[in-house]
Amino acid sequence: MLQTLLIGLAQGASYALIALGYTMVYGVLGMINFAHGEVFTLGAYAGILALAGGTATGLTAAHPLAALLAAGALAVLVCAVHGMAIERLAYRPLRKAHALAPLISAIGVSLFLQNYLQMTQGTDNKVFPHAVRGIFDGAPLLGGALSRVQAVILLASFACMAALHLAVTRTRAGRAMRAVSQDPAMAALCGVDVDRTISGTFALGSALAAAGGVLVALNYGSAQPYMGYQAGLKAFTAAVLGGIGSVPGAMLGGLLLGVLEATGSSLLPVPEYKDALAFVVLLAVLLVRPSGLLGEKAVVKV
Repeated sequence: MLQTLLIGLAQGASYALIALGYTMVYGVLGMINFAHGEVFTLGAYAGILALAGGTATGLTAAHPLAALLAAGALAVLVCAVHGMAIERLAYRPLRKAHALAPLISAIGVSLFLQNYLQMTQGTDNKVFPHAVRGIFDGAPLLGGALSRVQAVILLASFACMAALHLAVTRTRAGRAMRAVSQDPAMAALCGVDVDRTISGTFALGSALAAAGGVLVALNYGSAQPYMGYQAGLKAFTAAVLGGIGSVPGAMLGGLLLGVLEATGSSLLPVPEYKDALAFVVLLAVLLVRPSGLLGEKAVVKV
């Protein structure tokens, strides 16, 4: 039971990192960025390609841990830039358009990124360098309940989520994000650069997705062009389960979804049914509490 719980928390932590991007964009703009799963994939590819470059020069083999950290930082930077570009090209021109327009635009960006990765990197899986994965070889932790890679994913994910919470609640940029989410017009009158704040929100959410992509690729040992589709769908489910627009809700929803999947895999006669179990629980929660577990009821301004 302990092993199932810990595996579920490790998986759920990766969902939570992606769900945070969904909920931050929705909280500020009231829009869903359905290209967010592909940004997650882009982060995994950027990390692997950076490590491949280090392998070619011998740096990865000589300093695998430093190479992993540098590759993760590069992936975060690449995805943050892509997040800002997506906001500038696909969302900013449509802020005052019909609600369906940015949704269609996001789906278009998602398809573009999927095909872009296939055209530039091919359809074969990109393998994570063994020299880096070998750092975490060794006996499992907690009496065999958790592998070393899963422990790294769990700790790194919680560290990223804690850093985000501090950034949103304790920094000037975080106050600007909260002000724009409440009333963009009033925030602008008070001196907040609304465009820059929204662009920064996309960058921060994309950076978290990149971290999740690198960690998941590290866990599974490879990445493929469509890995972000299912992960993005699960993360969106987690964001809705926790309460779309709520940062703590996205964290809670991701962790709960991971635990539900791990429990379903061990208890259900067909492990693949775990996906259905997660959506059944989501439906039940939304029937009882449509705003999600930690979401707030929407207030209509008149």
